[in-house]
Amino acid sequence: MVNVPVSIAKTSRNMPLKARLMNNINKGPLQGMKVLDWTMWQFGPVSTMMMADLGAEVIKIESLDGDHGRQFGQVSGVASNAYDGGSSHYFEVLNRQKLGIAINLKEKRGQEIVHSLVKQSDVFVQNFRQGVAERLGLGWEDLQKINSQLVYGSATGYGPLGEDSNKPAFALTGEARSGSLWWGGPEDNTPYNLHGVADQMAGIMLSYGILSGLLYKERHGIGQKIETSHLGSMMWLGMMRDGIGLLEGQELNRQHRSNMNNPLWNTYQTKDRVWIALSMSQGTRYWPIFCKTIAREDLITQPEFSTPESREENKHYVIGELDKIFGSKTFPEWEKILGNSDLIWEKVQSTLDLPKDKQVTLNNYLVPFDHPIIGNSMWHQLPLAFDKTPLSTEKMAPSLGENTEEILIDRLGYSWDDISLLQDEGIIL
Repeated sequence: MVNVPVSIAKTSRNMPLKARLMNNINKGPLQGMKVLDWTMWQFGPVSTMMMADLGAEVIKIESLDGDHGRQFGQVSGVASNAYDGGSSHYFEVLNRQKLGIAINLKEKRGQEIVHSLVKQSDVFVQNFRQGVAERLGLGWEDLQKINSQLVYGSATGYGPLGEDSNKPAFALTGEARSGSLWWGGPEDNTPYNLHGVADQMAGIMLSYGILSGLLYKERHGIGQKIETSHLGSMMWLGMMRDGIGLLEGQELNRQHRSNMNNPLWNTYQTKDRVWIALSMSQGTRYWPIFCKTIAREDLITQPEFSTPESREENKHYVIGELDKIFGSKTFPEWEKILGNSDLIWEKVQSTLDLPKDKQVTLNNYLVPFDHPIIGNSMWHQLPLAFDKTPLSTEKMAPSLGENTEEILIDRLGYSWDDISLLQDEGIIL
């Protein structure tokens, strides 16, 4: 097992097994639901972390060398992601609230452990390439025979059907194939990097599908397999934009600040290099108000600016003039001017701006967490408010195999002698 500080380890034999596990039971609307999480990287772990945040008990199943996300720094070359304790910032962000068990699934006895847990579980989630789960006896056909009410979540790059269903994929390839990299960027058609949005979006869709499957199971007593993909999830995210393009039979203009048809739906930089976002799609309504607010009433009637059509036709000139106007004052000056108006605008914030934003903290979109290794930090919380079953984000991600012993003993009835034998045989850590 990975060495971690004594204060972190949950496997002390001085604490009763039941108490150790009870310490890890989450609170929330899904309290009592049991999820087996055999996923890695981001796509799958996002979906199960969301369920853990909602109160489900999630057991993360890893190989003896762990989810590759633990070594994200070594794999990606981002050394700053690693920290003492056998994990990484990347892994921590995606696997909080979970229990951890490490098993050698290449061995039959390891597979039997998972099968025993499946009998007690509501959900099983995996995001391996097609064929991997089946070879290890963990496919849908295998597990539904063990638990007919199981909801089985499966995540792939390109969907379960077709010649590319088994093709390897990560977020960027899903974004590329879905047309998402075409949404924004300069007019030279350079793809715009979305920085892993496909993993996050697909994880949300997988969780959404699993919860729907659970509702059906509660009503009808029947489990089922739920499948989604990077490709399908990102196409759904772009449904409004792509849907319009498909109905019109043409590509829509790429979204880049230099070629926005409506100058009131754009970003502008101030004198002190702060960016402001204007978000007013109703140009006819807001243009006169905007011009009066910025003390440029002459732009109301000037030919290039006077109508939505003229502003679109002369968009490069119009944007250039507004760049000069916004660049003439600092953000505090613009904040005072725009803040006294009915215009729809906002400051463009960075990651480190968010903890300082009272609207963020008062609504618990970021919550403080005293991490035993990292120290004081801030965590994203699901942007959902429940008045009867509030969310909790109280537990760091598990160290590798952290809860293996108590899960086997308390849930499955193994003895300490059984544990020692499994360790000697290389089945568990």
